[in-house]
Amino acid sequence: MSLFWRIFALNAMVLGTATALLLWAPVTVSVPVLLTEAVILVAGLAVMLVANAALLRIGLSPLGRLTKLMTTVDLLRPGQRLPVHGRGEVEDLIRTFNAMLERLEHERATSSARVLLAQEGERRRIAQELHDEVGQSMTAILLSLERAADEADDPLRGELRQVQEITRESLDEVRRLARRLRPGVLDDLGLVSALTSLSTEFATHTGLRVLRRFDADLPSLDQQTELVLYRVAQEALTNAARHAEADRVEVSLRHTDGVVVLAVADDGRGTGVAREGAGIRGMRERALLIGATLDIASQPKAGTEIRLTVPDPREP
Repeated sequence: MSLFWRIFALNAMVLGTATALLLWAPVTVSVPVLLTEAVILVAGLAVMLVANAALLRIGLSPLGRLTKLMTTVDLLRPGQRLPVHGRGEVEDLIRTFNAMLERLEHERATSSARVLLAQEGERRRIAQELHDEVGQSMTAILLSLERAADEADDPLRGELRQVQEITRESLDEVRRLARRLRPGVLDDLGLVSALTSLSTEFATHTGLRVLRRFDADLPSLDQQTELVLYRVAQEALTNAARHAEADRVEVSLRHTDGVVVLAVADDGRGTGVAREGAGIRGMRERALLIGATLDIASQPKAGTEIRLTVPDPREP
C-alpha cells in the first residue's frame, strides 16, 4: 500500500468510527448548543484526534526508524540495517536505503583498503631508505668520528667523543623510527615475536609496566591479518601512553571459540565514553580490511580496553 493510501485509510477509519458513534449514540445537538452537548462534542473531537495521532504514529513508524538510522549510521560499523516487511512505498524506501548502505560499505572498505595498502607501501619505502641511506651514512660518520677522536689530542678528543655519542643516539633513534614504520621482525619471526618486541620497546621508552599473555596454540594467519593486528596493538599502546595516565598495560593474544582476540587493556583513568579520534577510526578501518570487529570499553577510573576479534581462518 502506498503512503498516500495508508494515511487515507487511517484517517478514514477514525472518521468512520466517529460518524458511526454520532449515528447510533443517543446524543442530540440543540440550537443553541447546550453546555453538556458542547462538552461531549469537544471530548469526542479530542478522542478522535488522539486516535488519529496514535494510528498515524503506528503507520509511519518505519519512517521514524529510517530517520534515526540515517542520523546514526557509521560506515565503520557495517551491518546496520532495517527490517523490511511487506510491500509499499515505505518498504521500498527502506529496502533502497539498505541497498545503498551495503553499496557504500563496500565502496568504503575498498577505498580504505587501497589507501591503507598505499600507506604501508610508503612506510616500507621510507623505512628502507632510513635503514639503507640515512643509517649507513650515519654509521660512516660514526666511524670517521671514532678515527678522528683516536688521532686527536685533548681537549678536542673529548669534544669528538661527545659528538660521536650524540651521533650514536641519533642513529639508534633512526633505527627505532624505521622499525615503527615497518617492523622487520614481523616479516622475519612472526606476529608473537613482533608484539613482544613492540611491547618491550614501549615499556622501555614510556616507563609503563607491560604484561604479555599470548596463547601457544594460535592459528596461522596471513600476512595482512598479522599486519593489522600489529598496527592495532601499536596504536592502542600509543593511546595508552598519551591519554590514559596509566601505570600498567596488558597485551593479550588469545585463540578461543573460533576467533583470535587481540586485547590491549590499561589501568588508566578511562573516560566512560571512548572518544572516536583519528587513531580509533584508523583502527576501525584496518579492522574492516580483514573482516574483524573492534570493540572499545572505557570506564572512569577502571581503564580502557581495546579488543580486536578476528575470525579463525581455519573455521568454515
